[in-house]
Amino acid sequence: MAKVYVFDHPLIQHKLTYIRDKNTGTKEFRELVDEVATLMAFEITRDMPLEEIEIETPVSSTKSKVLSGKKLGIVPILRAGIGMVDGILKLIPAAKVGHIGLYRDPETLKPVEYYVKLPSDVEERDFIVVDPMLATGGTAVEAINSLKKRGAKHIKFMCLIAAPEGVEVVKKAHPDVDIYIAALDEKLNDHGYIVPGLGDAGDRLFGTK
Repeated sequence: MAKVYVFDHPLIQHKLTYIRDKNTGTKEFRELVDEVATLMAFEITRDMPLEEIEIETPVSSTKSKVLSGKKLGIVPILRAGIGMVDGILKLIPAAKVGHIGLYRDPETLKPVEYYVKLPSDVEERDFIVVDPMLATGGTAVEAINSLKKRGAKHIKFMCLIAAPEGVEVVKKAHPDVDIYIAALDEKLNDHGYIVPGLGDAGDRLFGTK
């Protein structure tokens, strides 16, 4: 069954407070999301495999550890997920970036895929799907479906804020996908917004209404 990790690191919680604040402007909001994504990437990569190599320090030869070359892919869900990519790439610059675009059908209210562009070696990569919000869970489930349909086998989902309802939907649909969250909020309201949440992440990142 999928594991859910909620990060309680003081720096993440501190920055999240200002991300939530309605008085935080677009520039600062964008910078804070970038910073929290970096901090979360530090935790989400904790289980990356290592191998030992021999090197020469200025003093002597020694054996030391390096990443074992596991290929990583970062997949933001358009458009708000884009705001988290650079923060992750600061720590993992060799990762490749794919994109998944989804829109909500106005009649069925279900997400519909309209754009997918992924690295060519999907089956060989570990993927981190990123989106600032996990609300109803429908978009996250469909994004993970898109990756699996194209051969992805190892996927993690990472978001800033999640509603309990969305977490349960993703866990049920994809019991093999672990979920990484900066904050697990109270609930969804009648309009599908996370409470207390942070409003519309895309609008706040890009200055749109």
